[in-house]
Amino acid sequence: MKNILIYGANGFTGRLAVEEALSKGIKPVLGGRNKEEIEKLAKEYGLEFKVFPLDHIGQNLDDISVVIHCAGPFEFTALQMAKACIDKGVHYIDITGEITVFESLQKLDAAAKAANIMLMPGAGFDVVPTDCLAAMLKEKMPDASTLEMAFTGIGTTVSRGTATTAIQNLGSKNLIRENGKLKEVPSGKYFKWIDFGSVKHHCVSISWGDVSTAYFSTGIPNIKVYMGLKASVRKWMLFGNWISPILKMKAVKNYLIKQLKKRPEGPNAEQRKNGYCLIWGEAVNKNSEKTTLRLKTREGYSFTALSSVLIASKIISGNFKAGYQTPSSAYGSSLVLEIEETEILKS
Repeated sequence: MKNILIYGANGFTGRLAVEEALSKGIKPVLGGRNKEEIEKLAKEYGLEFKVFPLDHIGQNLDDISVVIHCAGPFEFTALQMAKACIDKGVHYIDITGEITVFESLQKLDAAAKAANIMLMPGAGFDVVPTDCLAAMLKEKMPDASTLEMAFTGIGTTVSRGTATTAIQNLGSKNLIRENGKLKEVPSGKYFKWIDFGSVKHHCVSISWGDVSTAYFSTGIPNIKVYMGLKASVRKWMLFGNWISPILKMKAVKNYLIKQLKKRPEGPNAEQRKNGYCLIWGEAVNKNSEKTTLRLKTREGYSFTALSSVLIASKIISGNFKAGYQTPSSAYGSSLVLEIEETEILKS
């Protein structure tokens, strides 16, 4: 039994993962909740498929070794799938970037070890490159007490799925790590101009997964993660703090999610081919000594397809660590350099 199930295969990133698996000679089993779309996709690629909702996982995992979970928002789907994988002795990876998901799955570490399976949320752009960069910085500065990282996309855009997750989080405060603890701060409070090497970009602190995973991977107690955003976006984030009760209303979120259907599903083929991402990281110790690193990677959704399939392939070959893991805790800081077109930029 060496089957990989891509659940949410009919979604934007799920389809990219299917295509990446096929390019590597892997024939995944396709899974999801939409019978019409999953059947159509399976027929298109000549693949097996399973259609089931998350409350009926059961025997649908009996012939599966690894699940690549691509059906978000993961706040509502990850825990249920991960627990089912533990019950069935199936390895679990997903492509989330949601801090709450990382924190909740960490609590399943003992159960995953007992089942001899690996749980790795964040096996995509969230959070492979940033987690590996954090580990690289920790190697260069073992006594680091503060970690800041940032990323920006060049020539690309976000998918409907990513935008849906952002809408679900509207009205929430920004999470940072302070003295080892998660801390809520007003959205848009922290910002800075960051030199990514080829460009400088205005960046704003966001609740990125590394606020959880980088702490797990490195033990550095103070962590912030920034995203390249225009100053005008930050102004709206600050305004959002004042109207957060309205933004949290279900009716408001449902309306905005409905509007997303008018947008393209995600970046087109040309954007995925020509776009790229830049990542910056800086570690500082208590003596105010600093070390800085920069990475360049493929466009985020293409990167996610590459990294999730690579990790699933490693697991299938027997290369895994049981229990809850981050990309770097399982495979080291150099994992990101196994993804084609990834490079460490000169300072």
